[in-house]
Parts: sequence; C-alpha cells; structure tokens
Amino acid sequence: MAEPQVTLKRTEDEINGSGTGSPDSTLSNDGPALKRVRLDNSAAEVSRDTAQKPLQRERMRGVAMIKEEYLILAPGQLPIVDERAPVEDDDAAEGRTAPNPQDNQQNGGRDGKRKKQKGQNKEREFGTFSDAVRLCNSVAWTNEFSPRPCKFGDRCNALHDIRKYLKEGRRPDLETFGGKCPVFDAYGKCPSGWRCLYVKSHMKEIEHEDGRKELVLLGDSGKTLAGGEDAGEVKPGVMNVVPPQVKFDLSKKRINLQKSEEYLEWLAKDTELSRKHYHKQKAADSDETNEYRAQYTEPPFKPSEKRRIYFGRETPVLAPLTTQGNLPFRRLCVELGAQVTYSEMALGLPLLQGQKADWTLMRAHESEVTPPRFNPTGPVVQGYDNSKDLKFGVQITAHAPWIAVKATETLTRFLPHLRLIDINCGCPIDMIYKSGAGSALLDAPARLEKMIRGMNAVSGEVPITAKIRMGVRDDKHTAQKLVERLALGGPDMRDQLGAPGCAAVTLHGRTRQQRYTRAADWGYIAECAALIKQYNETNNDLSETVRMAEENTLPNGGKMYFLGNGDCFSHVDYYDHLDNAKVDSVMIGRGALIKPWIFEEIEKGQYLDKSATERLAYVEKFARYGMEAWGSDELGINYTRRFLLEFLSFFSRYVPIGILEHLPPSINERPPAYRGRDDLETLLASKNYKDWIKISEMFLGPAPTEFNFQPKHKSNSYEIEAEG
Repeated sequence: MAEPQVTLKRTEDEINGSGTGSPDSTLSNDGPALKRVRLDNSAAEVSRDTAQKPLQRERMRGVAMIKEEYLILAPGQLPIVDERAPVEDDDAAEGRTAPNPQDNQQNGGRDGKRKKQKGQNKEREFGTFSDAVRLCNSVAWTNEFSPRPCKFGDRCNALHDIRKYLKEGRRPDLETFGGKCPVFDAYGKCPSGWRCLYVKSHMKEIEHEDGRKELVLLGDSGKTLAGGEDAGEVKPGVMNVVPPQVKFDLSKKRINLQKSEEYLEWLAKDTELSRKHYHKQKAADSDETNEYRAQYTEPPFKPSEKRRIYFGRETPVLAPLTTQGNLPFRRLCVELGAQVTYSEMALGLPLLQGQKADWTLMRAHESEVTPPRFNPTGPVVQGYDNSKDLKFGVQITAHAPWIAVKATETLTRFLPHLRLIDINCGCPIDMIYKSGAGSALLDAPARLEKMIRGMNAVSGEVPITAKIRMGVRDDKHTAQKLVERLALGGPDMRDQLGAPGCAAVTLHGRTRQQRYTRAADWGYIAECAALIKQYNETNNDLSETVRMAEENTLPNGGKMYFLGNGDCFSHVDYYDHLDNAKVDSVMIGRGALIKPWIFEEIEKGQYLDKSATERLAYVEKFARYGMEAWGSDELGINYTRRFLLEFLSFFSRYVPIGILEHLPPSINERPPAYRGRDDLETLLASKNYKDWIKISEMFLGPAPTEFNFQPKHKSNSYEIEAEG
C-alpha cells in the first residue's frame, strides 16, 4: 500500500509571517508540530508555546542542511559534507562523452589501435548481453509450424528450432511483474516474439487433429509483424520510426536532397561573391558595393510560412539530455507534466549517413505528439493553432552549414511528428567542441547564421530554434551579440535576406569554460531577455512598414521566444525566473533527472514530498516503459537496465524535502551522510552503483554475468557506513 503523499504549499499568511500553520508540521512523525520556517531563508520565527524548541541551524553555502535526527554522525563529528564524495560530472547529461566505436581508426596511431582515453569522460563499456544461441529472424515472430523462408538457407548459423531455443538458447523466463510480460499486458501483443523473457505468459501449446503439438504466440504476437527482418523495431506507441530501407539508402547516398543542393550551391556562390567584395580596398568601396549589388542573386528558396509555436508560463520544458533524455524518461516526464520535450542531441553527419543509432534518437512516444497545455495569460502570436502543435522537437548539432541544411531536409522529409528542429550551440564536450560544433559555434556567429538561414529554407513548415551558452570563455560573454544576430540577422546579410527566422532561443546561463562549476547566471539571462523584447518590438515595426515583402523571414509573425536554462530545481525557482528574468519559459535539465515530478510541482505550485514508495513506483514505470521502447528480450531488458542505472545516478541525488531544514532546495547543494525516513528511502539515496543494480533487479530480474555497469566516477562505489 502506497504511503500517503505529503504536500507543502506557501500560503499568503506563511509568506507574510502571520498565521499559525506550519509547512513542516505535516512532515513530523512524532512530537509537537515543528516551528514554522519562512521559505525566504530568513531567521526562524518561534511561537511562545514552542519557544523551548531549538532554533534551526544556519544555512551553509553548498550544503543541504539535513535535520539532525536523520544525520549519520560518529561521536563528536560535525555534520559536514564528505569531501571524498565525487563532484558530479553533469557534462554527461549535455553531450556525448566519447567517440563512436566507428571512430576507432581515426583515434588510433599508425598501427590502427585506439589510443587510451583519459579523464572522467572516457568511454564506458557495458559488456555484451545476448542469448546463448541466436534465434533466426525467420521464426522469431511466427508460430512453430509457420516460419518465413530464411534468406540464408542452409548457410544460416542461427537456431530455427523454437523448442530447443526456449530450452537451451536463452536464460529462463523472468519472475518479475508476476511473470507476466508488461508489454503484452499493455498492448495485447509483444514485438519481441519468442525472444521475450516473459514469453510463457503469451504462448501456448495447441494440439492439431493429426496429433501434432504446436507452440503458438497469443494475441497479435503470433502474426507476422510489418517490417520483415526488422519486425522487432516496430514498438507499440512509438512514433517517428524510419523504415530500414530509408537508412540504407542514406548510407548509399541514394536520397535526393534537391532543395539542399540548390540552396548550398547558391550559398557557395554568394559566399565567394561577398568574400571578394569585403576584401577590396576601402578606397573603392562605393564602386565595389554597386558591383556586389549588381551581381547578387536571390536564393532559390526562402523560408516558407512556418507553423506557429508557443512558449508560456504553463509550458515548462524538458531539456535535450544526452543518454538520460531517452524515450522512456521523456514519457515519464510528460506523464508528470512536462509540456515540451526534445530528443537527445543527434550528430548531423551520422544522420545523413543513415546510422541506426542516431535515427533511433528521433523516435517519440505517442504522448509526446499531443498538443502542449495552452492557457495563456497574455497576448498570443497571431495564427497559433494549439490543436496542430505538439510537444516533441529534435535537437541536432553540426560543424558546417551543408551538414545542418541536409540533415534538416532529411528530418523534415522522413519524420512526420516534429514540433521544431533545434541546433545545439552550447554543448561543452571536447569531442563536439573540437569538431567545430556545439559551443564552438558561439565564436562563429556568421557560420551559425548561415546554418539557421539554410535550415529555415529547406524545413518546410517546421520552425528552427537554437540553444546557446553565455560564451566560450568566462571573460568574454558573447550571447548578447549572438542573440541580436539570431533575431535580426548580421548587418552584411540583413539587407538582402531579412531576418534569419530563428523561432526561439534558449540561453544556458553558463559559459563553456564554467561547465557546471558555478551557479547559472540568471542576471545575464535577464539582460538578454530584455534585448529580445526590444528586438520583437523592432520586428513588429519592420513587418508593418518597409519589410512587408520579407515578412516570411520573421518567425512567429515577428516574435522570437526566449527561454532560460540552468539550476531550476523547484516551482519556486521556475516562477521566480519567469517573473524576474522575464523569460517566456524555463528549460529544465538536471532538475528533472533528479526529481521528475518537478513538472507536477510547477503545475500545482507547491512542494511535493514524495515518499520512497512513490519514487520507487517511478523506477518501476521507467522499467515498463523501457521494455516497451527497447523490447522485453535479453537485449531490450539490458538496454533498459543500462539506462535505468544512468537515471538512478541522478535520481539518487534527491534529498527529500521532509528531512531538509531549509527551503527551497538547491540543485548545487550536497548533503552530509544521512539516513532516510525508512530503509527504502535510504536505499534510494545510496551513491553505491551496486545498490542501483539491486534496485534494477527488483523489476528487470538478475543482471546477467556479462553485464557490466561502470559509473561515471569510480568513487561512486564509495560507501558511507550507516548505522542500523
């Protein structure tokens, strides 16, 4: 039976210091109600009848202050943060941390061997996990007596005997979820077929009139699924699934991207023309300008009328998160109130090469293709139709305009469910930065502008947006100038082409150099938000007068949305940023990984003290959603296990608000050693990755001996000895 949910809400009396209610009183399990604590971190007010109670300890910077009864202290020990605990490496949530296996030759020396990677972000190995004997695809999804022809014939080295496979080719059925397949229970079919590790729950043996006994799959699982050899890729409730033939044709360069080719041909000519013009002597400036204008030609494609989008107070945004921002996690966040989601960051070139891994990132759950919440309190862009809007957008990165443009045309052609395409200009990871993509684009504004203009020209009705940082270096913030360029265009291109058409910009309030070592600078975000407001007003004036002919270059009818990103960890943070920084909405990254119900808190406007039982239920949902997305066979279950463990590496950092002395909580505060209010809460707070594996085994069964999980920090295996 689930434990009761306790909520905290700041009433007007509590904020003003009057009244007798206590927001913490509901969190006390014994004794009189605790003293009311003002949430603005001012001194505690003590009523006369509780004056004998000790005052709260003063809040320490960088330390999550745990109530004394939950601290784990040796005799005479002070409640301080253990310095041996690792500093969290949150770059892994924002960008790829290691090259692809296909890049081994490029990373190696003359002998072709791969160089040993150094540092905390080295590639981690998760072992291999597959069946002992592979079952041939020709029989994997059919009844025993109805196999499809095997294209390899007698040369096939896979197993074709279903009974032998069930007995010797794989491990026994799992007993979690009562031995019943979660996918079959939810949809009446299981795409994993005979490979499912719960197959006994959706199979039976029937006897024919001639006495032969046949093993058959129940429900729709027994029917041959669309896709033939790739039938296992068809998952219920999953959208934007690109056929294997398309990816194969991309790999062979058989897809004709005519719009991109024509635009890039024009761009090359115009770039060369402008280069010659701007390298002429200043003395001949007037004549050369006239010559340039005489030779200038219009681009073959201009931005079409884009679909209008909307960001507002009621649309909190889940940030694009590499590895952790997978489909099951996004689905969980949408269920808890996230109104806008993004795919994991995909690399533009692998998309063009048809690589399966990057195209898999483009998949969305059916809950993400529904309209976001729409209850505006202010003016809305003219022409916005909420019924045609959806939650899911994709994020890509590229180092060259031709990659960004071609990837955009490819995405809009083959993905039917896209809210927008976002270009990543903030990823700090060395691999991305050194290639000229990610945050390297912050120092290449002209190249970035060409990317966005080209993407807009070939994306049809899909809007183009950008995510940036304050700059590359701490001593040189470039975001303000970049925002101006994204809103109005560079002076050398504005006269001929109009605005770049960037529909929205998200600013992460840190530089690349800072990574996550400092708090996000919301003061700087507020300065940029004020500039955006001015640019939107300028765009409106221009669209009404001399720029009517170029109105299709202005996004959203002249409005560019502006979002802030960084350190949002509660509804208090969220509404503070909306009201004080004046952003249109807030993008939430690590805060959602640590407590996915932050979106629920934002919707309800109150703290939610989730019990350990409730939080474990979210882990169970992730496991179910993972099997639906990746399969319930050996491979799918251990993919689910891997990504669940990545999720738990953040989820374990949550400190229950019921044991905190001060609110609001801060994402950058680290707790001293503490015990939870029950054993399960203590387990969920463990920093030992072996405990994370134990939690995964509650729902995914025992981890196979070949499975290997390496945490981002070896020091994560460090355990604090707890009493009891």
